[in-house]
Amino acid sequence: MRSLRIRLRVPDDFRPGILGLWHKDLLASCAAFKDKNVHILVSESSDGEFFALAAKHLHYEVTRGSDTHGATNVRHLLKSLRQNRFVGMALDGPHGPALQVKPGSIWLSKESGRPLWLFDIKYGRNFRLNGWDKFIIPLPLSSIDIEIKYLLPEKN
Repeated sequence: MRSLRIRLRVPDDFRPGILGLWHKDLLASCAAFKDKNVHILVSESSDGEFFALAAKHLHYEVTRGSDTHGATNVRHLLKSLRQNRFVGMALDGPHGPALQVKPGSIWLSKESGRPLWLFDIKYGRNFRLNGWDKFIIPLPLSSIDIEIKYLLPEKN
């Protein structure tokens, strides 16, 4: 993930909030915010264990759980948001359905008063797995363009 060439475009008013991504984009998203002390929620599954170890190596703070089975764990992210930090989570959760927002990220945005950002990712060289999410694995040294947009603005 450290070899990926990431081009990140953010809005002028980009500030701490929830970094929302689709499960298929976990690797690219993780590469984009490495070494930034982001607090993320990672599934308690065996696949999640692999990803959690990789994320810790890239200096993420990791909490294990999900927005449905680990609602208490989502509250740990709330604490980080209140400390003016970014937090991240897969909007479609660990099991899908793909590209459908689960309630945890929306609750977190409303409860914290922080924006929910959405990653829009365009890949260079990559391949896709055949699972429920069509997980994308970018090839080493490939380029990735990430545009961050509002999904849900914070409370006024």
